[in-house]
Order: sequence, then structure tokens, then C-alpha cells
Amino acid sequence: MPGSRRRVVDPARFRRVLGALPTGVTVITSYGTGTAIGMTCNSFTSASLDPPLVALFPAKSSTTWPLIRESGAFCVNVMAEHHQGMTRLFASRGVDRFGSGEYDQRLCGPGIPDAIAWIDCQIVAEHDVGDHTIAVAEVVELDARDDATALVFWRGTYGPAPVDPGAETPGKPG
Repeated sequence: MPGSRRRVVDPARFRRVLGALPTGVTVITSYGTGTAIGMTCNSFTSASLDPPLVALFPAKSSTTWPLIRESGAFCVNVMAEHHQGMTRLFASRGVDRFGSGEYDQRLCGPGIPDAIAWIDCQIVAEHDVGDHTIAVAEVVELDARDDATALVFWRGTYGPAPVDPGAETPGKPG
């Protein structure tokens, strides 16, 4: 706005207010040089239908994102409600994220067993924004299950998605 002054927003208040928006929880995986790599990410969204593009927002402080970027491709695993422990593992530093189980072989990265959906992506662009990066990727393959409840992050906690996808929704034909 012309003539307006930039307001200083308190970071704690910003986090609290934006935490009122539930977000899906994903684990982004890739094949590094001779090893599987991955990280938890809840800043993920669709970006375009034609061409099919998605975007994610890794922190610039991430030590995993540069390894994924270097590979040029990744798999987005949309997590189910029973994956809380796994998402915490993939959000931790200095641990073996892949040592606790078997993973499905996907084109662009390991698939998490029982994930609600998986989306294989090729990175097409990156943009620096504040303390994060916007990574844009083209979808090359994807699939989803209909028999599980999504894990969401809301107000600082993990939990099941509060909506039954089969239930009638106002404004949605039943």
C-alpha cells in the first residue's frame, strides 16, 4: 500500500495465529548418493493443475533439503494418522531416519508403507523467500488410498484429520 508503514509482527503471535490453520503432514524422501534421505514437511501444497505442479517450503536451515535438491527429484508421502511417530523421527536431527523399517521403492524416493498418498516429483524451480525456500516440482507419478485418515498438524500438535472424507459436506453434493 503506498504510504503505509511496515508493521513489525511478533514471531510468537505469527506462529500462534497461523497455527490455527490445519496443515497436512508429509515426509519428503529422495535417493541421495548411495543412501535414502528424507524429512518431515507440513508446508506442502498443490501449485498448478496444468502442468501438474506442487510446491514445498523447506527452511534454509535444513540440512536435508540441500541433499534432496542435489538429487533433483523427491517423493511426497502423505502421512496417515498412525504415522505420528514416524513424522517425529523424520523431523529429528542426527538419527537414522530409515533404519526402523522397510520402504517401498518409488521412482523419485522411498515410499512410506501405508501412506495415504505418494507423489513422485522432479524439481523445476527454487525461489528464496525469507528464512525458507519455495521449491516447485512437476508431478511425474502419483497415487492415493481412500481407506485411511490423514495426519494433520494443528495448533502445535499432530492428530487425525477431523473430517470423514465420505461424509456429506455443506456445499458438496451428497
